[in-house]
Formats: sequence, structure tokens, C-alpha cells
Amino acid sequence: MKQYIVVIGGYGHVGGHISRMLGEKYPGLVYAAGRNLDRAQRFCRETGDKVKPMRFNRDAEADWDWLEQTKLVIVCIDQENTVLAEACLANGANYLDITANGSFLTQLERLNNGHCRGTGLLSVGLAPGLTNLLSQEAAKALDETIRINIAIMLGLGDSHGKAAIEWTVDHLHSVFDVIEKGDIKKVSSFTDGRQTDFGGRLGCRTAYRFPFSDQATLPRTLEVPSVSTRLCFDSRLATFVIARLRKSGAVRLLKNSVIRGWTVKLLELLKAGSAEYAVKVDAEGLKDGLHQAIGLSVYGENESLITARVAFAAASALFTGTFPQGMYHLEQLFELERKEGSMYLKLKETGERYII
Repeated sequence: MKQYIVVIGGYGHVGGHISRMLGEKYPGLVYAAGRNLDRAQRFCRETGDKVKPMRFNRDAEADWDWLEQTKLVIVCIDQENTVLAEACLANGANYLDITANGSFLTQLERLNNGHCRGTGLLSVGLAPGLTNLLSQEAAKALDETIRINIAIMLGLGDSHGKAAIEWTVDHLHSVFDVIEKGDIKKVSSFTDGRQTDFGGRLGCRTAYRFPFSDQATLPRTLEVPSVSTRLCFDSRLATFVIARLRKSGAVRLLKNSVIRGWTVKLLELLKAGSAEYAVKVDAEGLKDGLHQAIGLSVYGENESLITARVAFAAASALFTGTFPQGMYHLEQLFELERKEGSMYLKLKETGERYII
């Protein structure tokens, strides 16, 4: 009988939040898994043993017997291949991945075939995740959506996990594909700044292109011909300095492993800023034959916590509900509902709600 939830990376920065939340709701049925069993055991004791420890090493040859009793696997670590996802889906276990790596999401999408015996859910978190759902909400308000511009502000004072910092640093010199008017266009990170009005005291800020995976997914799932995602930080000065370094070509120095390591360490130690995050989605299109613009926003503190809360809501749905087999992005199965100061994931099929 399938009755357990296994969180891979379940004692890490984001995974720890997810494990704790699920452990409170399903005590004794949640496992925090990772290669360091001692860390997993210490973490689980901190939960009052509501979460159990498990050893899992992504680099070792795996024994998949544990999947026979596992209903849901949540992955909070970076992966180099789809072996784990394939094993889950082949054994009838549901699979949820919080990765923001666009190229890896593309690999996972290819598993959407007749061999799936479980449900895979992708684009779960803040970006991608809430950005996808806000974009869907904006597009629903229009008869025809021509363009969606997404802007994300992250606080430099937030307690980002090392993996999140490494991912950001590694992509400051990226060249990636976006969809413009239905065609593929190559752009570079931290170029092509665009003014975004986040509203309130945050006001207008310049955000720059960054390779979040939502801009690659949404043209297909929402059938929108142009989608872009940009990033800025709560510190206008930091955003400006990074943009100038990108323009001068100095960010290429981050390809040096020593300089990269120093930069990651510095950002881990640096607490210059707030823990705030903000997302603004601006959609343009036609409504009743007239051009119309829609703007939607989400604000809060602690980016890793909101990612965990979205994953917790989606995991609760996958653990208790019945879903079609195959790989899906969050916006294909859920809608965002905001009511009386709370946010919910609402199932499209049944209307059932799960609080974020």
C-alpha cells in the first residue's frame, strides 16, 4: 500500500520547510531524505519525530524498493538526469519537483508518455510557480493575450539557500531563449532592462532579463506569443552594479571557479537588504475588441518559505487526490484563488482548494 511521502533534500533550506509542514499534517508518513543520514536524523528529532530520516544518494546506484510504499516524492535538489523521475512514474508514485532549471524541466516534460503510472507536477514555487498562476489569472481576464511581462524582486537580506545563490550567480552570464511573437529569440541575462511598477513603497524599478523557466513554459501552456521574465533586487544599487558588470563583460570572471566561490560565499554572508520578495505580472491583449492591460502582484517575505508553502499545498493535493497520469506544470492543473487575505491552489477539475 502506498502511504508515504519522501522529500529528497528534505532537511535542506527549502526542503526542511516542506518536510516540517507535511510532518505536521501527516505525522509519521513523511521522510526527509538525503545523502547525510546524520543530518537527516538531527533534523527529524527537531520535528519531534513527526518526520522520519532516510538515506538517499542521487549519485549512487539506487534501490527503488522504497517506491512500492511511497505515494509521493518531492525533489528539492538539483539533478543531472531524469532517472529518479522515471523510477517514480514507472512505479506509480507521484512526483513533484521545485527546480527552476529550464533545461531540466524540458527533460522532465519528455517523460510525458504512455509509460507514466503516476502524476508529475513541475513549476512549483515562487518563480516558476506563483508567476505561472498569476500569468494564468491575467490571461483569463482577456479575450486574447498578446504579451506577458513578469518581473521578480528578491531581497538581498533574505536567508537564501546556498543552492539558490549558486543558481543565481551561475546564470548572470547566461544566454537563453525566449519566445517573442511566436518566434525563438536569444537574449542575455541582466540585459534589456524594463521599468516595472511594483506599487506602494516599492514603486518603479528596473528589472533585467533572467532565465526563469516560466517564460519558456507559458507560451505553450497559456498559448501566449510573447513572454518575458526579469529580475531585480530590493537594493537598487546592487541591481545597477550587476547590470553594469554585465554590460562591461566583467561577469565573465564568474566562470573562474575561485572567483565564483568567493562570490557565492560573499552573498551568503551579505545581509544588505530586506527579506522581501515581490512579483508583478503585466499582461497585454484584447478585451471586447479593445486593447487592455492587466497588472497583478504578490508580495511577501522569505522567498524560500513561499516556495515551500506552494509546494506544500500542491503536495497535499497530490497526496490525497486523484490526478491524470503524466507530466504537468502547475498552471495546467491548478488556478490561483485569493480570498480574504489568503491564497489557495484551486483544482481546475473539482474546485477543491488547498491553502498556500
